[in-house]
Amino acid sequence: QVQLVESGGGLVQPGGSLRLSCASSVDIKSIYQLGWYRQGPGNVRRPVATIRNTGGTDYAKSAEGRFTITSDNAKNTVNLQMNSLKPEDTAVYFCNAEVNYAGGIKSYWGQGTQVTVSS
Repeated sequence: QVQLVESGGGLVQPGGSLRLSCASSVDIKSIYQLGWYRQGPGNVRRPVATIRNTGGTDYAKSAEGRFTITSDNAKNTVNLQMNSLKPEDTAVYFCNAEVNYAGGIKSYWGQGTQVTVSS
């Protein structure tokens, strides 16, 4: 069982920055992939950025060049630095962990943190 707790959301003006953090209850080196997803009003949940335990990362096109995902093995956290924020980045951001078990991959989710970009 993996518990994920997000923090760092809030209200920011367009062009501003926010840093989201997600704390894992287990050693993140044992997690195959960590990631951030977002869900705007009336939309489906979509990936924003992911990082594998090998260090490889992937970004949604909308996040490339503006967002950076990092992991901190000492603190068991995964972070999302978001710069040059736009109103369309407004959404609930969810932390995700994909764990590889003998029987397959299991996905865990945090409760989400609201990010609002507005003047």
